Amino acid sequence: MPFQHKTLILWVLIGLTAVPSVSAGTLEDIRAAGELQWGADAEGGAPYVFPDPDQPDQLIGFEVDLADAIAKQLGVTARMVQTDWRSLIPALQRRDFHIALNGIEWTGERSRVVDFSRPYYIYEQQLVVRSDENRIRSVNDLGGKTVGTLAATVAQQMLEKRGDVTLKVYEGQVQPYRDLELMRIDAVFMDWPIAAHYARPNPKLKFAGAPIGEGLYVIALPKGDAEFSGRINKILEDLYADGTLQGIYEKWGLWNLKQVSLRESDHSARKVFTGGTDNGLGVYLPLLLKGAGMTVLISIAAMALAMVFGAAVTLTRLMGGRLLKPLAVAYVEIMRGTPLLLQLYIIYYGLPNIGISLNAFTAAVLGLGLNYAAYESEIYRAGLESIPKGQHDAALSLGMTRWMIYRRILIPQARRVVLPPVTNDFISLFKDSSLVSIIAIVELTKSYNMLAVSSMKFLELGLLTGALYLMMSLPLSVLSTRLEKHLAIS
Repeated sequence: MPFQHKTLILWVLIGLTAVPSVSAGTLEDIRAAGELQWGADAEGGAPYVFPDPDQPDQLIGFEVDLADAIAKQLGVTARMVQTDWRSLIPALQRRDFHIALNGIEWTGERSRVVDFSRPYYIYEQQLVVRSDENRIRSVNDLGGKTVGTLAATVAQQMLEKRGDVTLKVYEGQVQPYRDLELMRIDAVFMDWPIAAHYARPNPKLKFAGAPIGEGLYVIALPKGDAEFSGRINKILEDLYADGTLQGIYEKWGLWNLKQVSLRESDHSARKVFTGGTDNGLGVYLPLLLKGAGMTVLISIAAMALAMVFGAAVTLTRLMGGRLLKPLAVAYVEIMRGTPLLLQLYIIYYGLPNIGISLNAFTAAVLGLGLNYAAYESEIYRAGLESIPKGQHDAALSLGMTRWMIYRRILIPQARRVVLPPVTNDFISLFKDSSLVSIIAIVELTKSYNMLAVSSMKFLELGLLTGALYLMMSLPLSVLSTRLEKHLAIS
């Protein structure tokens, strides 16, 4: 099973292995290691932490500068530990690094499992539209519109709370603005620092209305280590007092009058949008079922395309001429030899560069279907070639055409051979459908990720999501067994 297919298992293991608290001693660990290890996701993009375009092996960003400043105060160096953004809090609980510093927003759910520093940046949410858009002037005009945002963020929670928008959730910061340019969505609603870096310099986009929804960026710290939390808070206070923080923010174009209040030592959680209370699993089940419905719809459509096109590729490879046979072979090798994730990126984000713009659902079905068609074609070819050659020769001696031989002799027998592996591929397709989340499709695994990160119920929701996948795949296995018995009798 490829690594990206183990997302669900990884989350369950995170829930099982995460510890609720740690003993004091983080400062001692830092001094012993001679470095401050901070967790972040460089894939998240600018202006937080990202590869330097001129020196890709070097990381830059305002949080890189902040981590270096904190480490300097501690008398050590800073080292970033690359971690998927959604995994930062669970990874900190496992002590994979000393702090998590990556645009982490204060929420009540997160504060129950880790400690937070005093805020180091006060952010707001900024709405962005196309430069020629006149219908949307502020968030009040979003009713009935399609809006893009980042997964597992306060911006997403704010849009969900409205209930009158069609929400498209993305994994990265660049893709929403790209889709906005291509008119796939009507607006983008994300943190102001992101909008300032990606949208403000873009002549095709513009800000719609003033920023809203003040919130706090905080550093996530190990739970229960009061000495370490106090030291980090004192360092942040000193960095503000001596002008270091302001200098960093001015360097990255992020300083504004909001940051003046960082001098205050008390930032009550009541000022922050927390996104709700601690709910039971019953609240999340409808959302998971909705994601499961999308998984079923995409998987059935993609598998139908894979079976039809795979059969065409097989017949082309077996019966085509000198020109068509090599093309069929090349198609199979290319689709099997390149990652499905890359193919989805090319179909959804690459094709618009040559004038072909597909909606997310069509791109998802096309990407999965064309990829699995290569595997289905090889299964069909193996099934047909498993039939003894003597039957083919006997049919030729009776005067049957090649098409008649395939239709009446070879294909009926090959069905029994190919049924088990085709069913296995269909079950695999259900799990591979999780990859379409990168093009803003909210299927079952994506729904789980969003809900688990916001509620911190990784284990409970993981087991529930696993049960839903099992409920979808078991009927296929039962149906396959019955079909095998029926074909064997026939």
